[in-house]
Amino acid sequence: MAWFVYLIECTDGSVYTGVAVDVERRYAEHAAGKGARYTRAHPPARLLARFPHPDRSSALKAEHAIKRLSASEKRALARQP
Repeated sequence: MAWFVYLIECTDGSVYTGVAVDVERRYAEHAAGKGARYTRAHPPARLLARFPHPDRSSALKAEHAIKRLSASEKRALARQP
C-alpha cells in the first residue's frame, strides 16, 4: 500500500503538508472542517500536489523535511514534474 505526502494551499496563502493513504478522502475531511486543527483555522483552497512513497516511514520522513520549507519553496516543489 502506497503512502502519500500531500500539499494543500489554504485560503490565506499558507501551505499545509500532510500524509495519507487516500489523499482525496483526506482532502475532503480537511474541506469539511474535520481534518487537522490547522486546516480548521486555515480552510483549504486546493490540493497542490501529492508525492507517492512506498511506506509510511518514508512518507513521514519526507513530510518532516517538506514542513521545514517556506510556503514559496513548497509551491516550487509542487510545480516540479
